[in-house]
Amino acid sequence: MTVRTNYTNGEPCWADLQAPDVAAAKDFYGQLFGWTYEDFPTPDGRSYAQAFRDGRLVATIAPQGPLQAAGTPAQWNVYFAATDAAALLQDAVHAGGDVQFGPEQVGDTGVLAFLTPPGGGTTGVWQAGTHRGSQLFNEPGALAWAELMTPEPQAAVGFFQQLFRHDVTEYPQDDGGSYSTLLINGGEVAGIVPAEAGDEAAWQIYFGVADVRRAADAAIQAGGEVIVEPDEQPADGSLATIRDPQGGVLSLIQVA
Repeated sequence: MTVRTNYTNGEPCWADLQAPDVAAAKDFYGQLFGWTYEDFPTPDGRSYAQAFRDGRLVATIAPQGPLQAAGTPAQWNVYFAATDAAALLQDAVHAGGDVQFGPEQVGDTGVLAFLTPPGGGTTGVWQAGTHRGSQLFNEPGALAWAELMTPEPQAAVGFFQQLFRHDVTEYPQDDGGSYSTLLINGGEVAGIVPAEAGDEAAWQIYFGVADVRRAADAAIQAGGEVIVEPDEQPADGSLATIRDPQGGVLSLIQVA
């Protein structure tokens, strides 16, 4: 079991879901991943839930912000670890990106921010305090991978290189494009891929499952839908993509 107690600057360290109905989202992902929860109040009188797998913190399900329009689908967010969020946001502007939010101190848990690379794709930034990130990684029920689909992949690659000093590996694709991976100390931590024509930039977030076919079936049984089917004979590394009942899109990867 891959238990994590800290993350290096530039590693994806956390994912959370903003949902119109937190209780319904808890039910769906509890059936899908076997999560258990602990609820906490929000300042506006609502509540959010910390999600646990095998007693270890792996995600948060939170209500959507009050400024989000009614009917906005649920959305998964990914966060990159940062040693200094304020300095990183300054660097983001010089690197051609935009600052959307922050930095904001979140009690003693850490510092939160959101930025956007060239071409788009809201990206969370997390400077750890008492909350270090997901306590499991690349395990069933936990964050396993993230990739940015963007109409400006090379600009995005350069942006993250400037911010985090990532190394990059390019994998040529049959269509003439390239799948780029960001590396830290020789290990791949995230991907950047050209978006389909007309699509806006967005992060695709992957959670691990022990059996991707069974997980896809469980998503259907819980009221979701499968939008990318797994392989007929899944093995480690097999993928599927689901949409939860509130419109949140999440990919699944077989890790055990």
